[in-house]
Amino acid sequence: MATVSKKPRNREILFDSVIALVFILVACVDLCDGATVVDVYRLIQYDISGVPFGSRLASINHHAASLHFAPSADLSRTVLLIPLRELNMSFVQEYIGGSKPLGGLIFLLPQIFSFKNKGGASSNHDDGSKEPLKNVLDKLEQILIHTNLPYPVYFAFEDDNIDTVLLDIKKNDASGQPATATTGGYKFVVSATEPKKVGSPPITNIQGWLPGLKTDGDSHQLPTIAIVASYDTFGAAPALSVGSDSNGSGIVALLEVARLFSLLYSNPKTRGQYNLLFGLTSGGPYNYNGTRKWLQSFDQRLRESIDYAICLDSIGSWENDLWIHVSKPPENAFIKQILEDFSSVAEDLGFQVNLKHKKINISNPRVAWEHEQFSRLRVTAATLSELSTAPELLQSTGGLVDGRQFVNEAAIVRSVKLIAESLAKHIYGHQGKNVQIFADNSNLAVNPSYIRSWLDVLSRTPRVAPFLSKDDPFITALKKELEDHTDEVNLQREVLDGMFTFYDSTTAQLNIYQVASVTFDLLLLLVLGSYLIVLFSFLVITTRGLDDLISLFRRPPSRKMKTA
Repeated sequence: MATVSKKPRNREILFDSVIALVFILVACVDLCDGATVVDVYRLIQYDISGVPFGSRLASINHHAASLHFAPSADLSRTVLLIPLRELNMSFVQEYIGGSKPLGGLIFLLPQIFSFKNKGGASSNHDDGSKEPLKNVLDKLEQILIHTNLPYPVYFAFEDDNIDTVLLDIKKNDASGQPATATTGGYKFVVSATEPKKVGSPPITNIQGWLPGLKTDGDSHQLPTIAIVASYDTFGAAPALSVGSDSNGSGIVALLEVARLFSLLYSNPKTRGQYNLLFGLTSGGPYNYNGTRKWLQSFDQRLRESIDYAICLDSIGSWENDLWIHVSKPPENAFIKQILEDFSSVAEDLGFQVNLKHKKINISNPRVAWEHEQFSRLRVTAATLSELSTAPELLQSTGGLVDGRQFVNEAAIVRSVKLIAESLAKHIYGHQGKNVQIFADNSNLAVNPSYIRSWLDVLSRTPRVAPFLSKDDPFITALKKELEDHTDEVNLQREVLDGMFTFYDSTTAQLNIYQVASVTFDLLLLLVLGSYLIVLFSFLVITTRGLDDLISLFRRPPSRKMKTA
């Protein structure tokens, strides 16, 4: 009976041993498991006339290092984790400008630049100095979007988890033991498919009308004033480009002006003898491609009815001065009238409006201001902006530094007052009269709450045109809002054409793994091997006896001895 009960007992021992071995293996896996998962945002990838710019790859599978790497280190298979707070432009010039090989770059941005941060995300940093960080990020962004980078580049945001990882990486680098397959450390992995071209990127223009007071005949024979703003953005990271000022402020101002004049035009006694045409256009960063297509859809009759167009661009971060940019000579009758009306209202409001004239070169495809698309079709137009000079291509288009915290609501309120009162002077013939139609505390007063609510929406809505579908909820919301204040609202759907080609894969998840060194692996292998030998020996002894175990290690007798 004792012999019979011994086998089940041995099986229990074997089973317990296997379970113990499994736990050991799981523990080993845990030692190499993911430390954290982080949302990351890829640097834009695009071509201009076939010339590549931005990040050309999306996948990452390399060890990580910090800016404390050894001067002689080979970084071709290393991902650098770089906090914006520690970035110096000499590194940017040497490695990015100098095209030195890198396995990848991940820039760590302060939470103040995250439109998702509502004050709840934790961070160990004090963000008291916004402006210096903003200036550094602005310079970095312009360098990145105008450089061809043959490796993955991502942006992430500071939090306690990734700060802890960065601290460990810095310690390893400072000790002279950068992360490698031999030494261990942290490994960064982004699993992403190869970026593909965005085929036929859609752009959508939205327009609405406030028809003027009908006399005899068709109201469309009345003169027209157009109020226009481009609504899309461009930045180093498409998924982060919300453009609160450029051109969120212009969109908000247009919607509020439409709301104010809808109140006036709802009463025949206060409806002006001008049609008001409101246009929200797409493709702004790309030479106002959408504006050109929108204007080309006008028939000659409508085009000739436009007295002038006012384009709104970046009017949310100014203090004492605004600029009116024009292409036609200042002597032009309508240009003089625009300047007189706006200057008179600005003086009453306590600030100044300046005129900047710049001729356009029709043979040059570069369109710096939206009003230039009107001027190319011989329609009088001007752009109202806080910017005194025309931005360069893909500059000041709502990138990483253009967030809600850098926009002044009071500046937008003053801009709306300026636009609304100036238009009213022209529409109702109040030139030279001290008349305030949109006075404070009246039922026609500018509504700061309305401005704030729409500014909040725009400041958390990335809207880079190639990645906005034609049925995007944002476009639907804009259309609905315009329908609440204007008539005959319609959408014009077009395809972005010209010299730009874009690629997808704008967001991903970064998996951070803490990997053990080869030394640890060898030690672990030795421990596991010893355990298995002891386990094997124990099982053989208990089931077959010590002699059988010893016989396993004896040399077998030669064939001659067997024959004898």
